[in-house]
Amino acid sequence: MSTIGLQRGGTAGKGRRRGIAAVGTNVLALGAVSLVTDISSEMVTAVLPLYFVLTLQMSPAVYGVVDGLYTGATALLRLVGGYVADRARRRKAVAGIGYGVSAAAKLGLLAAGGSVPAIGAVIVADRAGKGLRTAPRDALITLSAPDAGLGRAFGLHRAMDSVGAFAGPLVALGVLALVGAQSPGAFDAVFVTSFCVAAAAVVILVLFVRDRREARPPAHCVSPAAAFALLRDARVRALLAAACLLGLATIGDGFVYLLLMRREEFGTGWFPLLAVGANLSYLLLAAPFGTLADRFGRLPVVLGGYGGLLAVYLLLFCPLSGAAITILTLALYGGFYAATDGVLMALAAPVLPKALRTTGIALIQTGQALAYFASSVGFGLAWHSWGPAAATRMAAGAVLLAVALTAVLLVRPTASGEGARA
Repeated sequence: MSTIGLQRGGTAGKGRRRGIAAVGTNVLALGAVSLVTDISSEMVTAVLPLYFVLTLQMSPAVYGVVDGLYTGATALLRLVGGYVADRARRRKAVAGIGYGVSAAAKLGLLAAGGSVPAIGAVIVADRAGKGLRTAPRDALITLSAPDAGLGRAFGLHRAMDSVGAFAGPLVALGVLALVGAQSPGAFDAVFVTSFCVAAAAVVILVLFVRDRREARPPAHCVSPAAAFALLRDARVRALLAAACLLGLATIGDGFVYLLLMRREEFGTGWFPLLAVGANLSYLLLAAPFGTLADRFGRLPVVLGGYGGLLAVYLLLFCPLSGAAITILTLALYGGFYAATDGVLMALAAPVLPKALRTTGIALIQTGQALAYFASSVGFGLAWHSWGPAAATRMAAGAVLLAVALTAVLLVRPTASGEGARA
């Protein structure tokens, strides 16, 4: 029996080593950085809607602007960070600066107090950090794994990322319980704890992530002219247009959770658990969806994810309610992110030249982030003008239209070459 056990252990060990080899140890290290960073960021994200709407008494329209800023206002910095990372071939350094800026911004929330302009400035700083780090990080993933395994690599990374997203709201809930949710300093305690966790992520990046500095390409390959030339490629233009369309159809997480809380009449203390439920679904589905994308095609998985988002919007105002509908809504919402977040980047990577991989990814992410900003502001205004039910039905229609147009855009330009796997 002991021999059989050893054989099984040896086989399992070889399987684990093969799995790590398939995605690369650098992907695992980047996943660890994202895991810890997401604990920090989701601690704040989980309480911000309550802080803004209940404590600061923001209207849905004002919250829509602030929520849009949280993702879209500094999107252009993605292009700057992406180009600098490609030009200097120091993707890790640019990503590290971004992680550091976001960590420092957590302390800025303490100084902002109840001032909406100050909060907006801090959020811009935090998202500036995210804008700088996202494209270099994703480019490092594409350069650390084989093209055929990019879906799996991004799936593993996003699964690790979602472990942090799952844990973050729980940590925030624990801090609020420890300090007292009604205590004047409750949110400050969350912000300070979030900063400490974010600083730990920067340390992990410095110690364990390796840069991928391939042979220096000719100067003309990494230049402003070469970056603009990316847009002459029909496949890149199609991906950019699709990313913008899909971004326009996506409203902020905070809106989804606020609508769920409104419908089910949860107490405010339970609000962070809504993000926990969605992130648990994301955690469980990210790696399997990444593997499915590599095996059966990345575009069908992305479009299927947006089909899940359409179902979420419809469920928010369906006649049924209760725990089962809430769980189904959160499961579909997490599944939407699992099927789209990393898979869209895996779909784009083979189309982009390695010398400008970070710039190209940043271009697509910038388009999506700016579209998301417009969507969040628009949804907030629609809620304010026509009510949440009408606004959500409009969002559902936008998803349906975006999926149809994305299918038309991406099927033809990717019908040959590497894109055929899309």
